[in-house]
Amino acid sequence: MDRQNDSAYYYFNKVVNSSKDSLQIAIAYNSMAVIQSDAGDYFGGQESLLTSLSFLDEQKEKDQYCLVSDYNELGSISISLKNYDAAIDYYDRTLTRASDSSAKAIALNNKAFALQQQGAYAKAAMIYETILPQSRKDDRQYARVLNNRTSVRWLQDSSYPAAPELLAALAIRRRINDDWGLNSSYAHLSDYYLHICPDSALFYSRAMYAVATKLNSPDDQLEALQKLILVGPTADAKIYFERYQRLRDSLETARNRAKNQFALIRYDAEKNKNDNLRLQRENAERRVELVTQRAITGGAIVLFTVLTGLGILRYRKRKARLEWEKEEAIRKQRMRISERVHDIVANGLYRLMTEIEHQEEVPKEELLDKVEVLYEQSREISYERDSISKGAFHLKLAEIITSFARPGTKISILGNEEDLWSEVAAETKKELEAVLQELMINMDKHSGARNVLVRFEREARALSVRYADDGVGLPADHQMGNGLTNTGNRISQIGGQISFEPNIPTGLKVRIYLPND
Repeated sequence: MDRQNDSAYYYFNKVVNSSKDSLQIAIAYNSMAVIQSDAGDYFGGQESLLTSLSFLDEQKEKDQYCLVSDYNELGSISISLKNYDAAIDYYDRTLTRASDSSAKAIALNNKAFALQQQGAYAKAAMIYETILPQSRKDDRQYARVLNNRTSVRWLQDSSYPAAPELLAALAIRRRINDDWGLNSSYAHLSDYYLHICPDSALFYSRAMYAVATKLNSPDDQLEALQKLILVGPTADAKIYFERYQRLRDSLETARNRAKNQFALIRYDAEKNKNDNLRLQRENAERRVELVTQRAITGGAIVLFTVLTGLGILRYRKRKARLEWEKEEAIRKQRMRISERVHDIVANGLYRLMTEIEHQEEVPKEELLDKVEVLYEQSREISYERDSISKGAFHLKLAEIITSFARPGTKISILGNEEDLWSEVAAETKKELEAVLQELMINMDKHSGARNVLVRFEREARALSVRYADDGVGLPADHQMGNGLTNTGNRISQIGGQISFEPNIPTGLKVRIYLPND
């Protein structure tokens, strides 16, 4: 085996064992197959090509070129093994995937040659006739097809005058210095003249032997020597035969050596790979043992440290949580007291002030009663008792709302019936009372409304309260104060919803939805 091919095969095999790219691996196997085939290791080349195909996807566009090359090379190896049916099948697969006209022409020419070797001269001639006109632009391709077509015609009909066309193909090949083409032309011309002009057959056989020797093609040299044995002078026949025998034995030895060498390269590469994997595994095992020993040695210390740290951390978290809960309880208590002071004292005082302001004479006893109620309610704040008014809730609610009626402000209430509140939770009533009182105070202070409507309705899944006035409303960029902000918080706490509709030409609209207990 040629030393350069030996090195090339080695490095292609290295790609196969190291690359992660499936297409790169397939191309490497294809190149290895060509080297094996050239060295006469046809079965080894066939195996490499079939392996190459296993790394390709026939649906992927980028894999098509390598697929075409694999099938075409499998066809050539099948011809060398004289398996012509397989060769024809591989060339058909090549044709279905070849995209350019040149690749298709080569595949068709090779298929026709396989048919010719099989004895199907008519089918071969038909293919050659088809591709001959398409080959005129390429002298090398045209000479090949012309030479093969003429040869198959002559094989079909021994009376066919093949010499002019065979010589025309020979002239083209001489002009373009196509040595492989000359080798083929000399072989066909030798066969053609064998029986009709032995001297010409001898001339072309010698020419073929000279070119085959130049090309270092042992198979073509053997074929040329066979022809020389048939047509050469009797005195030279023995020399040609001995040369033939030596070359054939040498070729067989070289090919066997090549097969062994290819197998040895693959074996060494696989052995090195396995050795590397074994060393990696052993190193990994040693590292695991070392890590395990260190883990055992330091495990107790680490575990003690971790447990101690976790204990300290847990203690600190618990202490911090208890402190936070204590502060949060105080904050919530302050918030509740703040809200109660705002709802009961501040809003109560405001209602009382407005009543005094808008009444010319306020009965002293009535005023004292209301102040006393306010006083009792303020005392209840410190004891965290509910200040929900005793008696019918709908009446109390009506009293709060209508207390804001003025000579210039008319207040209407719809749907505030006693039955409406029969199943409403006490907490919900308390929060709603505070929210409505806040809305009425806000209306009285800021809206300048002439008409106010508060509507109560029982809906399928909620109690609906709708407030509407025809005052100035809320501007789009209005920032709500603590009072209105608290209304939203209160409604949210009892699972309800509240929405404000500012910038309405007729004033402000508020919708409240309370859970239906």
